[in-house]
Amino acid sequence: MKNNRRNFIKNTALLGIAGTAIPYFGFAATAANELESKELSTRPKVLFFDVNETLLDLTAMKRSVGNILGGRSELLPLWFTTMLQYSLVSTVGRQYNDFGVIGAAALQMVAANNGIVITENEAKEAILVPIRSLPAHPEVKASLQQLKDAGYKLVSFTNSSNKGVKTQFENAGLLDYFEERLSIEDIGKFKPHADAYDWAARKMGVKPSECLLVAAHGWDIAGALWAGWRGAFISRPGAQLYPLAPKPEISESDLELVTKKLISLK
Repeated sequence: MKNNRRNFIKNTALLGIAGTAIPYFGFAATAANELESKELSTRPKVLFFDVNETLLDLTAMKRSVGNILGGRSELLPLWFTTMLQYSLVSTVGRQYNDFGVIGAAALQMVAANNGIVITENEAKEAILVPIRSLPAHPEVKASLQQLKDAGYKLVSFTNSSNKGVKTQFENAGLLDYFEERLSIEDIGKFKPHADAYDWAARKMGVKPSECLLVAAHGWDIAGALWAGWRGAFISRPGAQLYPLAPKPEISESDLELVTKKLISLK
């Protein structure tokens, strides 16, 4: 009888504690969600833009690479993923080579695995000649101007070299749209390494949560979000978000549609 009474008192006390805790935890979760929602509805302080494929149309370079691979255009995705793979191998191994140089090496690897013989110079020429004069996607210039007119600070942020992106922007007519051009060449670590995004945020004097990356690569968006940035994904043909990464707040098929959503933020 005494044991039953003791257990009743104990259980009643536990229920009382739970009853007071559950509303509190529920309130905390709601407050966190409201804070996140508020943050996502406000403007980031800096818009960072990936360059190749995001802003510039890679069709000419893909054609050049396809030609040197004997017209085997089906090997293009393998070449690009191999280039990305070995840029990260270099980063993990604390090494650095120009992205174009890694691209040429990756092209030689893909060619060799498919019975195609190309020299180092041929591989470099197939990539570096066309990549310097890529045109901007049709909607890019008008969209960038709208973002500038809306008061946004625009910064390019690329795995390409400083000299390479300057040449690209000169030839594509994009130089005047950006306040800064950031290249991972200055840190020696390729995106999507978290250190690259941390470095870019420090360079611009802002917190990670005040940065938003616009990119047409799922791996780049994933890296930015994991580093505490916000993201806007452009789903160019063949581009996909990484299913195991958080979803960016904006996902549209071109920069014009992304721009409309960014301008609507207050």
